[in-house]
Amino acid sequence: MVRVAASVSDLSGLGLLTWVYPPGLVDRVVAACGRSEQRQRLLPARLVVYFVLGLALFSPAPYLEVMRHLVEGLRGVGLLGNWRVPAKSSLFRARERLGSEPLRVLFAATAKPMATEATPGAFWRDLRLLAVDGTCWDIADSEANETAFGRPGSGRGAGRSAFPQVRMAALVEIGSHAVLDAELAGCRTGEVTLVARLPRSVGPGQLVLADREFLGVPLWQAFTATGADLLWRVPANRVLPVIRQFRDGSWLSQIRASSGPARDEPVVVRVLAYRVKEQAGADGGDGYRLVTTLLDARRYPARQLAALYRERWEIESVFAEIKTHQRGARVVLSSKTPEGVRQQIWAHLLVHHALRELMLRTAATRGLDPDRVSFTETLRSARRSMTVTPGSFPPDLLVRALVMLEQDLLERLLPVRRLRSQPRVVKRKMSNYHLRRAEHRAWPQPTRTGAQAVLVIRPQPTNP
Repeated sequence: MVRVAASVSDLSGLGLLTWVYPPGLVDRVVAACGRSEQRQRLLPARLVVYFVLGLALFSPAPYLEVMRHLVEGLRGVGLLGNWRVPAKSSLFRARERLGSEPLRVLFAATAKPMATEATPGAFWRDLRLLAVDGTCWDIADSEANETAFGRPGSGRGAGRSAFPQVRMAALVEIGSHAVLDAELAGCRTGEVTLVARLPRSVGPGQLVLADREFLGVPLWQAFTATGADLLWRVPANRVLPVIRQFRDGSWLSQIRASSGPARDEPVVVRVLAYRVKEQAGADGGDGYRLVTTLLDARRYPARQLAALYRERWEIESVFAEIKTHQRGARVVLSSKTPEGVRQQIWAHLLVHHALRELMLRTAATRGLDPDRVSFTETLRSARRSMTVTPGSFPPDLLVRALVMLEQDLLERLLPVRRLRSQPRVVKRKMSNYHLRRAEHRAWPQPTRTGAQAVLVIRPQPTNP
């Protein structure tokens, strides 16, 4: 039997991870998933959970380097004993024994709304702001991954992408950037299918924002059945007849399912159309249309709803935080097995949740908007704290470590967000967006706030 130093077998994650995911909770999740070890191991299940989280926190650092980060604090205070960093093959097998289920269950147990009514940007008219959308993860090019998740097509070369992909749909709290729920599937599964599984995590007192691809009667009814309110964009070709017009320029209309029994059961919605005054090109082009369950035009004016919809883009910032800054730009998930891929993605979501909880707590100490706290600085500070702080320590030392983290972040606050606009172009032509050219470098910047820039468009009368 391998002798394990007591301080290593009781390793409780380090610093931030211990605070958000305490050892007792991790042990209960591991036991509930049937992953508790029957004998004393060099790599007990709790340590493996924190190791997998460490892989996400220090991504894309290699296995052995991450494990050294986890135990370096113990070594520095002489608590490592005769324990040594295991071989890489042992870490592989430990990850396989653990699987993805404990990480998924841990996320489900802890991913709750963080923002309070005092959090700037989290509520509007007493409604908690949420958003849904989807994204894809590039994963290791293995036969098992391709069989399980599929590989998207490509218009170049061999007609298929370089890597298999996992599609993820997420529900995000806008004010805190916290991911409240997520669904994973192969890249051939559509975003609408995955988002249809997320109404389980919404309810009354919430306003869910979504892009135009999600507008359909079945999905609309699935969300409204929970008691939540909706504000979704409308596809350009959707016909929305005027039933009753309001003084603010919005109007009552109906949407119908394209097929099935629901086709004869129209859903009443309120429609608002608008253009952004300072948007480049023909005064905003053809403009935008939104539909909402908020039918009271006096309490929920069209101009304010139109200005509010831009908050939906916060979910794109969340995906950038996780995939570009935390995982690493253009980094491919390394696991060659589907179970390992799922484990890595849940670990990234858990680490992002921990970072966002620290950011929200830090901002609340000064009554600041969480946007003032830098995500990249929080990520760097969390990495440093895990390396220099022992893993097993009394609660008072953990509190002191968290206070030091907060002070570190408060010294590096971001300026108040300026009004800004960017063209939807790329520097390298690798997508359907236009190629970035010289005229895009001097893109006109807005001078009006969201509500000031909105120009509501009244519906045109139809010929009898």
